[in-house]
Amino acid sequence: LTAEVTSHCVIAEPLEYHRSFLKENCRPDGRELSEFRTTTLNVGSISTADGSALVKIGNTTIICGIKAELANPTAEAPGKGYIVPNVDLPPLCSSRFRPGPPGEQAQAASQFIADVIESSEVIKAEDLCVDRGKLCWVLYCDIMCLDYDGNILDACIIALLAALKNTQLPEVTVNKETCSPEVNLEKRQRLHIHKHPASASFCVFDDSILIVDPTAEEESLSTAHLTVVTDEGGRLCSVHKPGGTSLSGEKLQECINRATARQREIHKLIDKVLDSVKTMK
Repeated sequence: LTAEVTSHCVIAEPLEYHRSFLKENCRPDGRELSEFRTTTLNVGSISTADGSALVKIGNTTIICGIKAELANPTAEAPGKGYIVPNVDLPPLCSSRFRPGPPGEQAQAASQFIADVIESSEVIKAEDLCVDRGKLCWVLYCDIMCLDYDGNILDACIIALLAALKNTQLPEVTVNKETCSPEVNLEKRQRLHIHKHPASASFCVFDDSILIVDPTAEEESLSTAHLTVVTDEGGRLCSVHKPGGTSLSGEKLQECINRATARQREIHKLIDKVLDSVKTMK
C-alpha cells in the first residue's frame, strides 16, 4: 500500500484498517497482539514534591507528584493516615478533553487508583499515623496526563508506585509540653512499601480478539476494555471492566497470566531506576 492509500484507509475505514492487521496477528504500529509499547520511567523530577515520577508508555505520558501534609486522623480510624489520589486529564494532553471540572473518565480513573491502593495494600494506613487520635500524614497523590495515547491506567499505577517509592517524609515528634508537632526536615525517612501492584490493560476487538496496551485509537474501536492488577506474590488485587462485551474464563485467565508477567517487568524497572538515582547521589 502506498502512504497515500494507507492514510486514506485510516481515515475512511479505521476499523477495517485495524482488522486487516489483526488478521495477520499484528497491529498498525508493528507490535504483536500481546506486546506492550516501550515503557520508560524517571523519578524525582518535581523538586517541590515529597516524591515524584514521570512515566511514558509509548506516547502516553503521566506525571505523579506526592505532597505530604500533617492532619488530624478521622474519628473512625484514629490510628491511620490516608492517601488521596487525584487523576487529572487536562485539555493539554488531548483534544478529547475540555476545560472545567473533572470529566467522567478522570473521575473513574481516580476511583480506580483509590481502589487499587486499598485492595493491594501498597501502603498500610497505620504506617502514616504519627500520634494516635491526634496526628497523621495525608499523602496527596496528584497524577496528571501530559500526553494521552491510550492505556492511562497502567501508566498511572506505575507513576504512583514509583513516586511512593521515591517519597521521603520528614521526622515528626510531638512536643509533650505544647502538644504541637515538631518537624525535622533534615531527617527524612522513606515510606514502607508493602506491596508492588502493577496493571495490564487489554482491549477486545470484534468480541474475540484480545490486544494488550491499547493506543487511544484502538481503545475507541474496541468492544470492551479490561484492566487486571496483580502484585509480586501473583495475587489478584483488582479486575476493572467497565461494561462492554463479555469475556470467557479462558480469555480472562490469559489476561491474568500476562498481567503477572507485566508486574515482574515493572517491579524490575522501578527498582533499576531507583537504584540508579541512589548511585548518582
